[in-house]
Amino acid sequence: MKVRDVMNSEPVVCQAADTVSDAVKLLKRNNISGMPVLQGEKLVGVVSESDLLKMLSAEDEGGLWLPSPLEILEVPIRDLIRWERLAAGAEEVGQTRVSEVMTKKVHTVSPEDEIEQAASIMVRHRINRLPVLEDDRLVGIVTRGDIIAGLGMGASEVEVD
Repeated sequence: MKVRDVMNSEPVVCQAADTVSDAVKLLKRNNISGMPVLQGEKLVGVVSESDLLKMLSAEDEGGLWLPSPLEILEVPIRDLIRWERLAAGAEEVGQTRVSEVMTKKVHTVSPEDEIEQAASIMVRHRINRLPVLEDDRLVGIVTRGDIIAGLGMGASEVEVD
């Protein structure tokens, strides 16, 4: 079975210059967890929920731990500092450009590739979706779910005696 048989030929995409806020709205509206990123018509990356979550991860303050009587004061202060940094970061996140958070190293397949090849790439690189390119032009996207559904279709077509 070919990638062409199971791919979505009308993928939801965003532009590299779009804001993260706009990308999140597209993901939510279309109930998807990632999408190809274009610059004009050229594929330049993929943005996923994982990329967006990485932006929100707060760094551990680590290091300093004050001795006994002051520990009661230190813990709330440390938590307050983390909260303020996270809140400040969240405001900036929405205006960040997709190009700053997307995955730039993109694995792709051709519509004529076998779905086994696409599945192998996904497993090997621990990714959930592959843009489908034909002559360096985005013509679709294939997800793990598409491949599983395709395997189900193939199994239902087998005759049982």
